[in-house]
Amino acid sequence: MQWRSILVMGSAGARARGIHVSRMPVIPKALSFVSDGSTHHRRSSASVSMAYGHGMSQEDMMQKDMLILVDGNDCVTGAMSKREAHEFSAARPRGRLHRAFSVFLFDERGRMLLTKRAASKITFPGVWTNACCSHPLHGRTPEEVDRSDDGGMPGAKHAARRKLAHELGIAPAEVPHGDFRYLGRYWYWAADTLTYGPQAPWGEHEVDYILCIRRQVTITLNPDEVDEAVYVTPDELRVMLADAQRRWSPWFVGIMERGGWEWWAHLDEALRPNSRFVKSEIIYFDPPREHHAAYNLPSHERSTGVHKLEGMEAACDAARG
Repeated sequence: MQWRSILVMGSAGARARGIHVSRMPVIPKALSFVSDGSTHHRRSSASVSMAYGHGMSQEDMMQKDMLILVDGNDCVTGAMSKREAHEFSAARPRGRLHRAFSVFLFDERGRMLLTKRAASKITFPGVWTNACCSHPLHGRTPEEVDRSDDGGMPGAKHAARRKLAHELGIAPAEVPHGDFRYLGRYWYWAADTLTYGPQAPWGEHEVDYILCIRRQVTITLNPDEVDEAVYVTPDELRVMLADAQRRWSPWFVGIMERGGWEWWAHLDEALRPNSRFVKSEIIYFDPPREHHAAYNLPSHERSTGVHKLEGMEAACDAARG
């Protein structure tokens, strides 16, 4: 078996910062690791066979995945293809508001798993972010469409387990549904200008469900989804964020700036049911200026790109009782 050095932080400068350098075997067909083993890992060149998304290209999923459209109160207002919801233009400067989830996965040492989105991704390729960022979908079994705000959000958790298997090869048994903790929702938008320039044709506009879990897991990177993965401490993440050569997802940075650092510092408490970190209100934020496209104008309001249905707000409130 061949061996090679894997360097945490991806540069020789990490040694000067006192960050661990690990050695691990190159495993044929897929590069796997367990969170209490090596710390930083790069994808293999081989595809990972998963039930969801197997045999589908990024374009296939853009066309076939049916996202959950919502209004500003997170009430379901319809369905739309992933492609159409993410299309940004002068006519649709924020695409369409839809549901998403962000998984924050921690190991038993309390380190956070970061991933670098694959260069082949259509939206926000090559950016560093939290463990898994994706969407609950219409038409899935188990059901992924949450209809009431009871704090549990079981549908989003089903979606998270599906995508953790697809992107990181994490077996659902390793991330039990009941171990996820829902902490709240963030509503944000961002044009992918760092990839495509001021006329970016793609962007994100999401009500993002925050799901946290602490588990020891075995990971197999899907090269169509993830280029690299690394577990970091808070201090190591701060070093990475200060590196101007790295690009970051605007949702991850926005979430960390609006509560993420605090609940990471009190992780035991945050992972308890009904902890003080669970927020019922939806936290809204605009992106930094670098994620404003030329067609994103000061006159645009928060409601830009929000699909509403007449009477839906009252019906949604009644369902949430």
